[in-house]
Amino acid sequence: MERKVGTVSRGLRAPIIREGDDLRKIIVDVVMDCVNSGEFEVRDQDVLAVTEAVVARAQGNYAAKDQIAEDVKNKLGGEEIGLIFPVLSRNRFAICLRGIAKGAKKVYLMLSYPSDEVGNHLIDLDKLDEAGIDPYKDVMTLKEFEAKFGKSKHTFTGVDYLNYYKSLIEEEGAEAEIILANDPRTILKYTDKVITADIHQRARTKRLLKAAGAKIVLGLDDILTESVNGSGFNTKYGLLGSNKATEETIKLFPNDCTDFVKNIQNDIKKLTGKTIEVMVYGDGAFKDPVGKIWELADPVVSPGFTDGLVGTPNELKLKYLADNDFADLSGDALKEAISDTIRNKDKIMTDSKDNVMAAQGTTPRRLTDLIGSLCDLTSGSGDKGTPIVYIQGYFDNYTK
Repeated sequence: MERKVGTVSRGLRAPIIREGDDLRKIIVDVVMDCVNSGEFEVRDQDVLAVTEAVVARAQGNYAAKDQIAEDVKNKLGGEEIGLIFPVLSRNRFAICLRGIAKGAKKVYLMLSYPSDEVGNHLIDLDKLDEAGIDPYKDVMTLKEFEAKFGKSKHTFTGVDYLNYYKSLIEEEGAEAEIILANDPRTILKYTDKVITADIHQRARTKRLLKAAGAKIVLGLDDILTESVNGSGFNTKYGLLGSNKATEETIKLFPNDCTDFVKNIQNDIKKLTGKTIEVMVYGDGAFKDPVGKIWELADPVVSPGFTDGLVGTPNELKLKYLADNDFADLSGDALKEAISDTIRNKDKIMTDSKDNVMAAQGTTPRRLTDLIGSLCDLTSGSGDKGTPIVYIQGYFDNYTK
């Protein structure tokens, strides 16, 4: 009988992971327990994904605000610093901000507006238009902002991040001055020692600041790139991708996961004879249409994945084929014509000198970003207790 089910994404329940746990063994055991209990059978090209949170936890990749402060003080001198373009998030940035503030005497905190880099809004863009404010060139102090718009409140949480971040800096013994601007070079009017906290635009921000004469320019990815007083660290991303663990500590993004995913792939191969793909995932890459928040606050969706997940989808648009190439067919004849086209799509793509019209409109995103988003939505970030996601049929098409 023809299989009627396409892609299936399952969240797999696992024990609570602690530092030092043999996560590789735990994951393989969870999968094989599901197989042995008849939940599913392992197939070639299945995808096994593990959330970065449990990988970092098993690695023991944590740091305290005092360790952040020590690194900041060593790298920027411990006096006045500029800190620009942070995300508006208690989970993502509050402890990082505490640590940075503790490593300085004064912090000029410059925030982008009307929103941060991932879409958390300080003010509605329409209100800026009504007030005659041009976010591309106008600079405001906290006092000026509140005189025009009152207190800022986050769309979902109601948090006034301007005053919240100011209070965190002051609680750590540093003086705080809040600025709202979108040109990173604005901060150089206040100080020439700068930490840029943006995620996806950080390379450009660093380049602009250095070209404008900044004395020291660091990103969050340059803080805790090695252990400080016994701290965890991330050689590639530093503080980027970190999350609040306690009121004093953060969990860092996991370090290199390549060997980890390949070892799991090999373990499953030995036990089942099947070759699956394995990845570690963090935030998905999608945008909330109401809050306008882009989910991706991690530096990448996946910090580690096996070779079969490299690249982008190779797909044809069924509705285009049905409405154009085979508009005169129906029933079994239509099905067979479309199936034959799909079976030969590799040759069609290779032979065509121009873009294949039937491929236009398919999602030109990396497989790891697409699958990671599916995993993030499947596991959620709350109490589902499914840090492992098992996906079947993702690489299927109409002919399988």
